[in-house]
Amino acid sequence: MRIDQTLNAWLDTANAPGNGFPVQNLPYCSFVTDGTTARIGVGIGDRIVDLHALADRGLLAGLTEATRQAACEPQLNALMALDQASRAELRARLTELLSDPRYSAGVKPCLIAQNRVRFGMPCRVGDYTDFYASIHHATRVGALFRPDNPLLPNYKWVPIGYHGRASSLQVSGGDFRRPVGQLKPPDQERPVVAPCKRLDYELELGIFIAEGNALGEPIALDDSDRHIFGVGLLNDWSARDIQAWEYQPLGPFLSKSFYSSLSPWIVPLEALEPYRTEWTRDAADPQPLAYLESERNRRQGAIDINLEVWIQTQRMRAESMDAQRLTLGNFKDLYWTVGQMVAHHTVNGCNLQPGDLFGSGTLSGPLLESSGSLLELTEGGKHPIQLANGESRTFLEDGDTIILKAYCGDDQLRISLGEVAGTVLPSNSTT
Repeated sequence: MRIDQTLNAWLDTANAPGNGFPVQNLPYCSFVTDGTTARIGVGIGDRIVDLHALADRGLLAGLTEATRQAACEPQLNALMALDQASRAELRARLTELLSDPRYSAGVKPCLIAQNRVRFGMPCRVGDYTDFYASIHHATRVGALFRPDNPLLPNYKWVPIGYHGRASSLQVSGGDFRRPVGQLKPPDQERPVVAPCKRLDYELELGIFIAEGNALGEPIALDDSDRHIFGVGLLNDWSARDIQAWEYQPLGPFLSKSFYSSLSPWIVPLEALEPYRTEWTRDAADPQPLAYLESERNRRQGAIDINLEVWIQTQRMRAESMDAQRLTLGNFKDLYWTVGQMVAHHTVNGCNLQPGDLFGSGTLSGPLLESSGSLLELTEGGKHPIQLANGESRTFLEDGDTIILKAYCGDDQLRISLGEVAGTVLPSNSTT
């Protein structure tokens, strides 16, 4: 369902220029207020509409019983499991309730200020797969370790991914301890166990699975949309020195599993429809195999989403300085599309389930300033970033806060993916 781009909400804050939650967005979240259990909410302007409260007031009466029950759950998994038509009917009803002034009196008691709630994980993530879908990131990182052969032979044929750790996914706003692990100092023969010295962020999008597929039944590329619920921001914090020692031959392990931050908001795929755009592959590169190729994917497989990374150091906070932007990139620069990730993940018959999460992999563009990690921005730590207050960074220091932001459109009509923030605390190791 594509919403009229000129439609306004009856809630004034939803129509303000630059507001990221107009009626064309309606992102989902899970939230708690004082004295209540977790509930599903939808963002509109500076408010959240409580779906449980809407159902209690009979405002979802025209929907199926399964949809009404799913809307009253504490997290989104049951809504994700609904078929595409039922999800579209709920979105259409929410749009009607929030744009037609006749419903304002009935809906207003169901609205809560966003600054009055505590956000939780929007869904239960059963499985988490992290892809490596940015060729710009893969090439820059590969060049640091293999200058003569940055990309391995399979990269342009296969959407590379690995199975991540779902239990350490946490909602935005949390602080986390600098991880400890096994490192191999270049000037020593034996590895040591010590706090990470090369802590990094990774700018990613999370792709949330809706209805799943049966074990043994692949999802066709052009059928992938009905299996995608929506997207949110993801920071896959990375311990680069731990990673360098452990990643051969099976890939990342403790360097990734210690903490990953998720935005509380999931933007439905339907809200991104107006920003879908052409996906291309350089004619000199191998063209996708048949199961990863379609005219529809070529026509609208990419999505035009602006991406930003900001840093606020402990000193900047102490001096009341605003965060400084490090990165400006775009999701449409990906080498592999979201649909191709779904098709490849299931080509072997792997069964996806509602609430499963895909990470896009670090999102980097063709320019150095569009890099999605410090590893790239500092060229492996060789060229520190100079901050406006005189500080510099090669990798993250204790007290640093990283904020990821993403949005489609412009100030006249902006579809925000919200923010995801996290702060580095000192290691609890005495090593």
